[in-house]
Amino acid sequence: MKIKHYKNQLLALKQSLLQAQESGDEAEQTVELDQSRVGRLSRMDALQAQAMSKETGRRRRQRLLQIDSALRRIENDDYGCCQECGENIAPARLASDPAALLCIQCASALER
Repeated sequence: MKIKHYKNQLLALKQSLLQAQESGDEAEQTVELDQSRVGRLSRMDALQAQAMSKETGRRRRQRLLQIDSALRRIENDDYGCCQECGENIAPARLASDPAALLCIQCASALER
């Protein structure tokens, strides 16, 4: 298995997410409800955009946790093993998602 390759891929993903987080934090700030500055529809648009930014931020933070977990598994020599059944995760699955915790069979079973 190409552990160094996956580690580099995870670190690059983490860096990209951290950069996106810096720019996204401002969009999550509280919307000012000053009717003299913003019309009602504009304010509603701003609130919707804020809600979308918050959800994007939540997903970004969740993905960062998954990446950090994968990096810890690399350090603990436990990377590439399914957390459910203990079998090796297919290289194609890791290439698609280097932070994958489960093999395809266990992931499919959880979706049912």
